[in-house]
Amino acid sequence: MARCRSPFKSLEFFVFCHGLLQLALLLVSGFMKGGIPTIERRYGFSSTESGLLSGFNEVGSLLLIIFVSFLGSRVHRPRFIGAGALICSLASLLVTLPHFLGDRYTYTDHVSSNSSGLCQTDSATVSPEGCTSQGSTAEQWIYPVLLVAQLLLGIGTVPIQPFGISYIDDFASKKSSPIYLGVLLALLRGLRHTVASGSLLSPDEIHLDPRDQRFVGAWWLGFLGSAILLFITALPYMFFPREMPKKDGDEDDDPKTEKEQPAGPEQEQTLTQFLKSFPRIALRTFGSPVFLLVVFAQVCMTALVVGVATFMGKFIEKQFSLSFSFANMMIGGVVIPFAVLGILLGGGLMRKLNLSLTGAGKLCSAVVLLAVCTAIPLLMIGCPTQTEAFNPVCGSDGVEFRSPCHAGCQSMEMDDMKVMNYTSCRCVEEGHPGHAMPGACGSDCTHLLPVFMALAAATCFLASTSQTPSFMMILRIVPPEDKSFAVGVQHFLWRVLAFLPGPVLYGSVIDTTCILWGERCGQRTSCLYYDMTNFRQRFLGVQLSFIIGGLIFFVLSMLVVRRQTREEDQDHYELKETQM
Repeated sequence: MARCRSPFKSLEFFVFCHGLLQLALLLVSGFMKGGIPTIERRYGFSSTESGLLSGFNEVGSLLLIIFVSFLGSRVHRPRFIGAGALICSLASLLVTLPHFLGDRYTYTDHVSSNSSGLCQTDSATVSPEGCTSQGSTAEQWIYPVLLVAQLLLGIGTVPIQPFGISYIDDFASKKSSPIYLGVLLALLRGLRHTVASGSLLSPDEIHLDPRDQRFVGAWWLGFLGSAILLFITALPYMFFPREMPKKDGDEDDDPKTEKEQPAGPEQEQTLTQFLKSFPRIALRTFGSPVFLLVVFAQVCMTALVVGVATFMGKFIEKQFSLSFSFANMMIGGVVIPFAVLGILLGGGLMRKLNLSLTGAGKLCSAVVLLAVCTAIPLLMIGCPTQTEAFNPVCGSDGVEFRSPCHAGCQSMEMDDMKVMNYTSCRCVEEGHPGHAMPGACGSDCTHLLPVFMALAAATCFLASTSQTPSFMMILRIVPPEDKSFAVGVQHFLWRVLAFLPGPVLYGSVIDTTCILWGERCGQRTSCLYYDMTNFRQRFLGVQLSFIIGGLIFFVLSMLVVRRQTREEDQDHYELKETQM
């Protein structure tokens, strides 16, 4: 009787588990990226602080990436992956602590017995007792806790991707390996920002419309669910073997079986020898101008993605007066799928046209040039700022006022503690006096949203088309023995020059467009209202600058490759003449 084979000795089951783990990690990343504006609003962070929080997980990655590169296949990779997933679970759980240990959310002009926003009530004044109970100093621990959570998240993710891919590649057949890796990479790239969501509906008794700038939903709920999912998906990795047996017949048609042989002298290096070899390999790699130019071009394209992932939802929300969740849905449902199609198209063109190194450089330059053309019109699509309003109301005459008091409203109609209408508004011309509805009047250019989304999708589609050809350029211009190091340097520079500083740069640029800052107990909190024209021009202007930078680097790399090709052809011709 045949014995049942343990599922933990099946590579297909490992791929299945790794896919679930990737999905759980994407949920955490998506909730963090998508929830940044909500967390910013909830705890009064500036966009600069939010940007630092968004990119701080890269610090954790940088701390350990070199040691992961050294360890390679020397360790029990599945258990390291499981340990990393448990750390990520702890990090996700840590993010929820501010909700459970912090004070209850309060916001300006929350309707109560002594706060209505009407002229006869000084709604902007917070009593000393309120400041003492809320205590801006009492929540100073929240930002450091969130930073620590991001740091742990970065540390936990370090072994998951490289160990998972190398484990699959080592023990899969030559025919199966690309399929397995393709599934994981498609999952990783295709869902990375699609799962980013806006605020879930709040279970608290807060009567605000989701489009209200003060609305904060159950942002913590997604992190709690992700922490549980990460813990569950981490457990199977503790039972996978260090080495996975191959199926019968795989070794016969798989030249990679040499990987299963005992490690050679290079693999047996000590950590000290490994570190000492870095300068020699680094000089050889960085001595290639094409490598540097292509990597810098990729850094620019990556910085573009960072801006879209971190703040584009907030931009669309503010610019077109939409709810944040709907704005994120537009990004995940329109922009990201086109970016994935761009990646697939770039790979398809490389294979179909069998492009040389020069051809790949031309393709990258051409598509990024087209991306510049589609990005420039985005600077002109948007709405001007109506007022410098916060707690705005919209008069029946269509004029927006900063508050009910600014509209001269003296009474209000309520339903279940929610303001339905402000009445007896002396400054509203229609009706003399007229009435005003809570909330801003909204954008008068929402009809431009489809045009904006079409151009944004086209820009991301074209920019993403350069990803696969540029990656192939890097693999072709470095010696075979340096490919692993070159790819490691590539990802290292992405983190140092794009993923880490990018969100901070975008956040600081956004902060310069703020025209009304919130205040709590004498301290400045998050921005309440932006100059929409400056917001649009500066935020999208930074993105356009990165696209132009990528274009310049791609063109330069193409010219250098062309020159090197001509020199090689000339040397070959002279050598042939000499031999004749």
